[in-house]
Amino acid sequence: MPGGPPLQLPPHRASSATLAGAYPFLLAPSCSTGVLVGTDALTGEPFCFDPWDLYATGVLTNPNVLLAGVIGQGKSALAKTLALRSVAAGRRVYVPGDPKGEWGPVADAVGGVVVRLGPGLPTRLNPLDVPAADRAVAHAHRLRLLAALAATALRRDLAAVEHTVLDTAVTAATGRTGSPTLADIVTALDSPRPDALEGRDLAHGLRRLIRGDLAGMFDGPSTYRLDADAAMVVLDLSALGSDDQALELAMTCAAGWLDAALTTTPGHGSSVRRWVIYDEAWRLLRSVPLIRRLQSQWKLSRAYGIANLMVLHRLSDLDAVGATGSEARSLAEGLLADCSTRIVYRQEADQLTATATSLGLTRPERDLLAALPRGIGLWRMPGRSHVVRHHLHADELAVVDTDAAMRGTSPQRPPEVAR
Repeated sequence: MPGGPPLQLPPHRASSATLAGAYPFLLAPSCSTGVLVGTDALTGEPFCFDPWDLYATGVLTNPNVLLAGVIGQGKSALAKTLALRSVAAGRRVYVPGDPKGEWGPVADAVGGVVVRLGPGLPTRLNPLDVPAADRAVAHAHRLRLLAALAATALRRDLAAVEHTVLDTAVTAATGRTGSPTLADIVTALDSPRPDALEGRDLAHGLRRLIRGDLAGMFDGPSTYRLDADAAMVVLDLSALGSDDQALELAMTCAAGWLDAALTTTPGHGSSVRRWVIYDEAWRLLRSVPLIRRLQSQWKLSRAYGIANLMVLHRLSDLDAVGATGSEARSLAEGLLADCSTRIVYRQEADQLTATATSLGLTRPERDLLAALPRGIGLWRMPGRSHVVRHHLHADELAVVDTDAAMRGTSPQRPPEVAR
């Protein structure tokens, strides 16, 4: 009451994280490290992002990023402008699988390289091409890749005896050629030997890449070598169309080829920072062998200076992998757990609970997702979150445009990589 005695309340001391529950107007520290993304919608301050710098300062526990949002909310534009602006800041960008052919104009804008793969196209990559001095390392890489390819083609895990058969085939093919191709492996599997019966399914599964609809893409010596100085390299797989299993096989080969190139090519040490961007990742999460390969790359991201960016529509895309509690589902959820930064654009109302549970969102963050306007996303990092308005420059708009097909136009595409 006016004129009355002051309130005699004891002082209370607590951390800002604790007080935030009672005093909800505390804001996360400004994010001014890295390339400009836009503005913080709550403070109006510029919002910048660089996963390597934030990891170095202890804000992030790993450099990997998850980006999710329903169609038409601007997540693809965000991924592409992050790539463009990061290149300007001296980073490299690799897109190991572009199923819709949308990243070509982005690579062209920064003087990058587009490698187009598909039936009848001239470019071929040998996924077993491992420029490693250590023969044991090369052998192990080839064996892991072949096991993943065979498991994808056969739609089942391999039996123990089949792993042995593959090991024997790789040893034999390497002994004959020094640098084997998939065709050499199939030939070795078809050769008469005591374990021919056990290798029959393996040969049939891999033969699709040699004489089937995927022939000519991965069955011979590479016609392109990864350019260590290229600002951006995009593997365009749009010629495969909507065949999901073909895409899974191609992505497994492409990821294996890229993995070998990144980890063994001279000049690609940890001092080179690289974005590795998996667009339309929901199509990849259906392949358990491919998820296993991605998980390995996620785990090694810090060792190789890589920041993986996985782009999804919604978190329920994980349902395509397997039931809750299954090994496949656990692998996919492990990829999310190994993403310190989670960027979420608007989600449909029926997706809010699953998204909040998967990403550990608070109730206010959960409720916010249904009301986010186009181009505004929730950026969740350990111990902090931001609501960020993404800003596009007029010159970037033509490059990152994903609605050209709806308007009957198409961006200028760079020339194909020659043999």
